This record gives sequence, structure tokens and C-alpha cells, in this order.
Amino acid sequence: MQEALDRYVRHLVAERNASRHTVSNYRREILQFMAFAQAHGIAGWSEVTPILLRQWLAALHAHGYAKASVARRVSELRAFYTFMRQNDLLDVNPLQAILAPKLPHRLPRPLTREEVLALLDAPSPETPQGLRDRAMLELLYGGGLRVSELLALDVTDVSLAEAQLRVSGKGAKERIALIGEPAVAALSRYLNEARPGLLAAAEQSGGRTRAGGGWYSKRPTALFLNRFGQRLSVSMFTRSFSAYARMAGIEHTVTPHMLRHSFATHLLDGGADLRSVQELMGHESASTTQIYTQVSQRQLRDTVLRSHPRARKHP
Repeated sequence: MQEALDRYVRHLVAERNASRHTVSNYRREILQFMAFAQAHGIAGWSEVTPILLRQWLAALHAHGYAKASVARRVSELRAFYTFMRQNDLLDVNPLQAILAPKLPHRLPRPLTREEVLALLDAPSPETPQGLRDRAMLELLYGGGLRVSELLALDVTDVSLAEAQLRVSGKGAKERIALIGEPAVAALSRYLNEARPGLLAAAEQSGGRTRAGGGWYSKRPTALFLNRFGQRLSVSMFTRSFSAYARMAGIEHTVTPHMLRHSFATHLLDGGADLRSVQELMGHESASTTQIYTQVSQRQLRDTVLRSHPRARKHP
């Protein structure tokens, strides 16, 4: 069973160009199912039955897993079984009889303009880390980037003169992200005043930077660096983001991805057409972008109900 999973992981990396985060999640959660199956006397993937799968789903629910988490695991396992079928590693796919839990339809929650401005102002302009984080927040909101896209940026992906970034999105598909003057200014200040100091941390050890378990003597090309001169990680940025949200006085739960939601929603609120927003977001299908029109319309209706004197019945 382990051999087939290892082969699938190599496929995700080499052929699907999946991110490190995606590969790690798939491997860990399929391993969890594999341990469950082996505990029930299963020695090979072909021995897994729909009955065992339903027992596994029941066990996940009994342990308090959210529907979204269970649905993700079913999706991951389904993709793994599809891979094994396509590569003649088994003859029958037991997941054909299994349905993932239905998830409630939830609209993305954008931040208000006031919340965004407070969040952007939270990092200190007096430290290299603060200048870096301000630039990162400006790019997330100003360019509609995913966090993974932001942290994968290299210095060579930036064109300040043209106010644009070359972004590698899902499936290694490239797009050009356009950024406004505030983002250009924040990024320029980071590159001139903060990144050289962060880069010096790596060069103090002889110019050696750790990568993939080894060391190489090369100046880091990553755009956003940590205090050791290495590419900033998702977990480190997420911790900083949560702290900035608290500093900004935002009381509800906030995630970095909400800035991407806010980017799309605020564009539509400002009169941008759906096709343009689709291109800027890097969505393959307009139906993916369509959900933001619902958010925008909901906000407009809230505004009418709150502001128009004839929007509600009066006693």
C-alpha cells in the first residue's frame, strides 16, 4: 500500500506540479485512511470495500471532523483511486459508491474597505519585517493573489516600472497581476530598505542558504525573506497576519485569503466587469468568479435596507 502511495506522491510533484502544502496534505490524510484500513485487516488497496469506507466516514464523524474536512478526505482518496485505476494498479474503484458529505453553500466573506485600510496600516514602517509585511498585504489585496502565489514570487517576477507581477497560479499556470500605486510604493520601499538587510543574514554565513535539506552558495531569489534570509513560509506569514488583524481591531475571524475575496468584491462594487475580474483572479471559469457578484449584490441590498427611507415598513 505504501508503494502505491509513494508513486502517487511522485506523480503529484512531477506531473501535477502540486504545491508542497497540497502534497503534504494528501500524503498525510491518505496515510490516515491507510492506517485505518490496515487496522481492519486490509493488506492492499484492492481489498478496500464500500462498507469499510462507510465505517471510515462514520469514524470521522464520531471524532468530530467537520463536514468540509470529511469531504476533503473523500476527494483526496477519490483522486488517489482514480490515479491507481488509470495506471492499472487495481481493477475496481470502491469510491464510486461513496458520496462526500454535502456542504452548505457559503458566500466568501470580504473585509470592508475600512477593515482593509486598518489591516494595511498595522505593520510597523520602522522595521524590515514591518516593511516586508506591509508590502505583502498590499500585494494580496492590490493584486488579488493567493498566499501561495505571493510567497512563491521571485525578485525577477516583479516589474515596478509596469506595476505588475508574473504570478504562477494553480497548475503552474502563469498570469500577470496588476498592482496599484500604493502596492508599488510599499514594494519599492521593501526592496530598497528592508530586503537587503534580510538578505545579509544569509550572506553572513558565507552566502549559504538552506534548500531541500541541503545547502547551496547562491543569493536567494525569493522576493519575500524571513529574518534568516530564506523564503518566508506560509505558517510564519499566517501568524503575523493574525497578529495584524488583532492590531487593526478586527474582531471576527480573518484569514489572508479574505484579502483576495475583498479584491474581487471591491472591484465589482466599483463597476468592474465580470470578465476582467475573472482574468485578474486567474479563474479558468467565469462561474468561479460569479460567486463574487452575489456578495456584491448582497452588500448593495444591505446598503439599501440600511439607508433608503422607503426600504422598510414603518410603524
